[in-house]
Amino acid sequence: MSKEFFPNVPKIKYEGPESDNPFAFKFYDPDKKVAGKTMREHLRFSVAYWHTMTGDGSDPFGVGVNIRPWLSITDKMEQAKARMHALFEVLDKLDIDFFCFHDRDIAPEGETLRESHRNLDEIVSLAKQLMGEHKVDLLWGTACLFQHPRFTHGAATSCNADIFAYAAGQVKKAMEVTKELGGHNYVFWGGREGYDTIWNTDMKLELDNMARFLEMAADYAKKIGFNGQLLVEPKPKEPTAHQYDYDVGNILAFLLGYGLADRFRINIEQNHAILAGHTFQHEIRLARQNGMLGSLDANQGDYLLGWDTDQMTTSIPEAVAVMYEVLHTDGLAPGGMNFDAKLRRGSFEPDDIFLGHIAAMDTYARGLEIAARMKDAGTVDTFVADRYSSWKSGIGAEIVAGKHDFDSLEKYILDKAPIEITSGRREWVEAEINRFI
Repeated sequence: MSKEFFPNVPKIKYEGPESDNPFAFKFYDPDKKVAGKTMREHLRFSVAYWHTMTGDGSDPFGVGVNIRPWLSITDKMEQAKARMHALFEVLDKLDIDFFCFHDRDIAPEGETLRESHRNLDEIVSLAKQLMGEHKVDLLWGTACLFQHPRFTHGAATSCNADIFAYAAGQVKKAMEVTKELGGHNYVFWGGREGYDTIWNTDMKLELDNMARFLEMAADYAKKIGFNGQLLVEPKPKEPTAHQYDYDVGNILAFLLGYGLADRFRINIEQNHAILAGHTFQHEIRLARQNGMLGSLDANQGDYLLGWDTDQMTTSIPEAVAVMYEVLHTDGLAPGGMNFDAKLRRGSFEPDDIFLGHIAAMDTYARGLEIAARMKDAGTVDTFVADRYSSWKSGIGAEIVAGKHDFDSLEKYILDKAPIEITSGRREWVEAEINRFI
């Protein structure tokens, strides 16, 4: 298929912060070295198939408005093939190395699971061909276990055992095609794994079944030789009132409780962190300090609306916080920075796909540079280390080493007065961050 879907959009190049060309990067220079690696290596950007290629611009209050060249094709499989070709034009023009998908994003669902498998195989064959031609990788694959009416009561946590079996068959196939395409990761996102009211719910059975499902999946990954990361993604609220995969802390407790923590890591989304009442930085730090940081879904929420708006990230302070955490790890690989973000409903023209991604890529590039300068300066890290210095020697080090109990600690402190405390200097810390921004 030689058709160009976005003829008005050139190859996006770096032109620097002084450029007023909307179709140019102002801060993202993929080959620029920052903190010992190129921006491309640090950021590992990925296009999310579901929002970018299949999103229609609908919201809870209105139908789709997006204008897309492939929507004029009425045959579902031919439309799916055209959409896949269009994806690689997007990736080429944005110079992005990765994409992510749900199985039902790329291939239409059939009347039976067998027919859905056949449809998926046909589109995967095309994707594999295009990946070779364009030198693009699959960051991760996953299965859509939330849209179809069969998943009304969940998938792995459904009250119906046949639905559990259907979900297992669907995930089995999705893992196989992810491996076939050389996927670096596989994500488990429990879009409906939770309950609306506890009065009609056997919560223990549902949680046990979710653990059984994940254990079966990990066993199958080993069986087929899939060596990528297995990632669980937190999501609070929406659509169920209580979701079992609420936040990073909840998933950590779940994986540890069921003995699965050595088989999975965590894929964290900014908008989900906001819905859980956290910052993205909080969730990333909790995961990384527990050795569970796997990959990131880069978007932002609207703090005024309170629902999952999945916006393109344009907040530099939030990007700085994210990249500051990433720079304190060995990097995101084999994970990456997936733009799980959709354009605003008013941005419905085809070219807006590129403008949205340019804005987000520049935001994270700028965040990376600022975070690297902060880390090099070391003022915040030094302040935090000094604040907890009492734990590095003396009684603090002895407590950490397990050399004390309540009796010995009472004896130590009984006549010790006064105890000196120091300021947390929140305002200074936040001003110091602003100094770099």
